[in-house]
Amino acid sequence: MKISTNSRADLFVHISLVVALVVALFLGFFFLYLPFTTNHGQSITVPDLSGMSVEQLEDYLDERNLRYEVADCTFVVGAKPLSVIRQHPKSGMRVKEGRKIYIYITSLNAPDVKMPQLEDRTLSSAEGELARLGLQRGKIIYVPDLAHNSVRRQLYNGNPIQPGTLVPQGSKIDLEVGNGIGNTEFDVPNVVGSTLEDALFVIKGSNLAKPLIQYVDDASQPPGTVVRQNPEAGAGNKIRVGETIDLWVVGTNDPQPEQQQNE
Repeated sequence: MKISTNSRADLFVHISLVVALVVALFLGFFFLYLPFTTNHGQSITVPDLSGMSVEQLEDYLDERNLRYEVADCTFVVGAKPLSVIRQHPKSGMRVKEGRKIYIYITSLNAPDVKMPQLEDRTLSSAEGELARLGLQRGKIIYVPDLAHNSVRRQLYNGNPIQPGTLVPQGSKIDLEVGNGIGNTEFDVPNVVGSTLEDALFVIKGSNLAKPLIQYVDDASQPPGTVVRQNPEAGAGNKIRVGETIDLWVVGTNDPQPEQQQNE
């Protein structure tokens, strides 16, 4: 049985209508229905929440069709309690309306930490340990002590504090530190007229610092003789452990002939 030309044309028309309807439904679903139900294509720039308090966040984010959730709470020295220190997504990013912003805030109260043993440690070592525990270095108080830049005492609120004592994180710890000079005073030793070698021996034995040596010309004295010192000996002059005596010595700072022969 033959199909008429008109019947074939009608069939093609019907097929074309069906195809056009399917395409229209497909396009309408993806470009009209989905955007309408999911706000697809509508995005918001994430604001910078740093430093904002939790009380401010609710209304601030509601106005921008955003939500928030506290992801973590930690103590930060010097930061306002219950304020935002970090967020995800970061500020400036584009997100959909209704997106949840995860925030990291500072805790209300500082946790306690154990006071470390800082005495007899160097100042730099003590500062590093304080920073590691979240404590702050307060005042540095220099005291007479031969141990230069060595911590002699650790203080909290002006009073000595024992290692292991609990203190709030962020507390300031003052440190008494040796200035490299002892407390004990004694008569200035007299090294004028001595050889430089003997003078250095006396100075070292008196726990004094290495002297500053200046060389001078003096034909009346053998090379290597100390002809002057400052401070001078006698007249009740005193000096403390760790201090310095300056010396004036005949000759130059080149090795003496006798020394060269002995080497």
